[in-house]
Amino acid sequence: MAHRHDIPADLTRNQGLVLEALNHSGGPLSAYDILDLLRGDGLRAPLQIYRALDKLVERGLAHRLETLNAFVACADAHCHRKGLIAFAICAGCGKVDEFADPVIEERLGDWAETTGFKVERTTMEIRGQCAACLQKAA
Repeated sequence: MAHRHDIPADLTRNQGLVLEALNHSGGPLSAYDILDLLRGDGLRAPLQIYRALDKLVERGLAHRLETLNAFVACADAHCHRKGLIAFAICAGCGKVDEFADPVIEERLGDWAETTGFKVERTTMEIRGQCAACLQKAA
């Protein structure tokens, strides 16, 4: 994940610490991973981490990966998108690539319109092997 967020000035101390932990991580982190990293900064309770993560996700600065029950900093070049957000997750090394696909987003939008379904959030997670892991296996 090549994109990195500067810490917005209006974040709370805990939100800033959590975003920094996600920014410096080489991969997804669970809330308990983040708690372990930030104990030295005075964060002691899982609730502190979850509250910070909720606000970061709400602002589009972080994303929750449902299948991993983990979080990553937003890596989209057009941060804070409200449309389709997709993640390719490597089962070998844990690398996560974030991307958006306007064709898939359009097709899902057409389906929702046709069926009368109101889309509130669209997240797609694709599991597989990244090119580097495939090359190592060859």
